[in-house]
Amino acid sequence: MQSVIKVKTRGRSLLEDPYLNKGTAFTLEERRAFGIEGRLPQRVETLEEQVARAYEQYQRFTNSLNKYMYLRGLQDYSRTEFYALVRAHIEEMLPIVYTPTVGEAIEEFSHIYRAPRGLVVTEDNYLQLDEILAGYGETELAVVTDAEGILGIGDQGFGGIAICLGKLSLYTLTAGIDPARSLPVILDFGTDNKKLLEDPFYLGVRKPRVRGAKYFEMVDAFIEAWAKRFPNALLQWEDLSKSTAFEALERYREKVPSFNDDIQGTGAMALAGLLAATEQGKTLTEQVFLVSGAGAGGIGVAMQVMNGLVRLGLTEDQARKRIFVLDSRGLILDDREGLEPYKMIFAHPRSDLAEWEFASKNPNLIETIRNAKVTVLLGLSGQGGSFDQKIIEAVQKNTAKPIVFALSNPTNLTEILPKDAICWTDGNVWMATGSPFAPVEWKGKTHIIGQGNNTFVFPGIGWGVAASGARTVEAEMMTDASFALAAQVSQERLDSGAVFPRIVDLMDVTDHVARAVAECAFRLGVATVSHEEMEKRLAERDWVPKYATYEYDPS
Repeated sequence: MQSVIKVKTRGRSLLEDPYLNKGTAFTLEERRAFGIEGRLPQRVETLEEQVARAYEQYQRFTNSLNKYMYLRGLQDYSRTEFYALVRAHIEEMLPIVYTPTVGEAIEEFSHIYRAPRGLVVTEDNYLQLDEILAGYGETELAVVTDAEGILGIGDQGFGGIAICLGKLSLYTLTAGIDPARSLPVILDFGTDNKKLLEDPFYLGVRKPRVRGAKYFEMVDAFIEAWAKRFPNALLQWEDLSKSTAFEALERYREKVPSFNDDIQGTGAMALAGLLAATEQGKTLTEQVFLVSGAGAGGIGVAMQVMNGLVRLGLTEDQARKRIFVLDSRGLILDDREGLEPYKMIFAHPRSDLAEWEFASKNPNLIETIRNAKVTVLLGLSGQGGSFDQKIIEAVQKNTAKPIVFALSNPTNLTEILPKDAICWTDGNVWMATGSPFAPVEWKGKTHIIGQGNNTFVFPGIGWGVAASGARTVEAEMMTDASFALAAQVSQERLDSGAVFPRIVDLMDVTDHVARAVAECAFRLGVATVSHEEMEKRLAERDWVPKYATYEYDPS
């Protein structure tokens, strides 16, 4: 990051540009040079002083949504001050700028809307995207959503752009992606959310969602225009519907460097926690896994568990036999009529259940646990409280120390509360959750609840792809990300019961994940830069929240 930069903008326009605005930190010399003398208080402050004031203002808000709105307002005023503030208080503010508060912000987005952000693609403008994108500056990263499958709260229409804003904020905070070179993209192809369609303040397209061939015609047009304008930029798919997510990932992965965080990021994160809970994978191949929920996240986790087991020596067939995936209709079996294509890989033959005991056509959750001798319970169903005491006790009959990950977000959708899991197992459980939870005291021991947060992996994946110039994002890169993350869980954390690092260690974790992903790209032959260039790109972050010195450029 340059310490001195040439700036052409002057006067009020400079103060209104969030990428350049320093507010009270403009020096007296800069104020004179850029025609803003008299527009600011006389006192010149440091960034640290600005952050201290901003934090004092932030603390005055007691409601999480109001805190979110304050931070977004600060981001629209000064990117540097916003990122410096959140970076200084990342453990406290991550649940505000990201999950769980971002879920509420998405639902209320049209009511709390302040300023335009990103790119909005609609049925009315998708044929003009070449011209539209020509007006955007150099971009190296986009987070793209159609907002049909948001955070367990479903179709949220235009409000889904808030998840893109949150993800990109974390890319900048942890991986140093320049905020001026990242872009949130909402594919606003309508909504089937009746509440939104009837809301007089709703800002999105007011008609039912476009689906089928027309949907992909519009996404094809976006990808074609995007690849033409930004051929080397990474594209992260976010919160598409479960069926669309898999098709889009496969359809476009060779056309632009891209991955789906709900599928691959969630899978990489979950595998890392499982590796940490099994002595860095020493006993992972001995476990039997049940994935509750067969959406993008659930199937993504099952796929990554399979990849991890293969990495540790099993064949794909051996790995699949240890993974049981359930949806709302019970265990997924190969004779189910109308079985979705993306679920087929984990459909067990009904013939394998010849000696099982179950009451209805398909085994339910507890029947699968008992018959398959499940030792690992992975919740991605969005069904709050679905892992009750009978479920946990059934798993504990199969293993002395169950692994229970309740990964659904937001907090009210978590499958089990940590205190219940710890109580029902008498403290003998590896417990992790998707949302943050306070430590649990049980019989004189403090159990730290590790947060299975995709933030541990996706910024490093993005940085590693950018550093290596990878043409494609491969499954092996996700597996390497998992092993890199697992290696960052300290023995102290494990002794306290946590299978993920501390949130405050996000930047260090991101360093290791990025390097693992970049090295994997070289090993697989998909990198497009020299190893020397990759090392240079990994040596330091492109952007950090510090003020540069401005020199006026009159040209």
